[in-house]
Amino acid sequence: MSEHEENASRLTLLGQEETKYPANYAPQVLETFSNRHRENDYWVKFNCPEFTSLCPITGQPDFAALYIAYVPDVRMVESKSLKLYLFSFRNHGAFHEDVVNIIMKDLIALMDPRYIEVWGKFLPRGGISIDPYANYGRPGTKYEQLAEERFRRHDIAGPERVDNR
Repeated sequence: MSEHEENASRLTLLGQEETKYPANYAPQVLETFSNRHRENDYWVKFNCPEFTSLCPITGQPDFAALYIAYVPDVRMVESKSLKLYLFSFRNHGAFHEDVVNIIMKDLIALMDPRYIEVWGKFLPRGGISIDPYANYGRPGTKYEQLAEERFRRHDIAGPERVDNR
């Protein structure tokens, strides 16, 4: 079986005519495929400008632009499954900081990337916005050093312009 056929046989969501959206937090919908360019370091970035979750205390919706960037190794996350996974937070109650860390940890467990970062830019509620950022670099590698450097320099230029605010 070729690598292309192996990837196609693993993916169950891509190409479905009717998409079933999860009603609750659903990390099990995440799917992967093989990285065909393991010899290269390269970035994969996802931007989700319409991310929603619920405040765990009030039950009110929280809105954010969510950014995920990673350097893949063997496995990569399939984008439709990622969309459904992110949608599954719509009815999930979690603080902003929890959301970012949960997503990062789920993606690490799923694909064991060389490096990953997740940044949530939540819309203001009560006059304040919260922008949690988490990252990870594989221990003992140059990616651990990359994580330390990006964490140190994160948002160093000060508040940036975010189009959804």
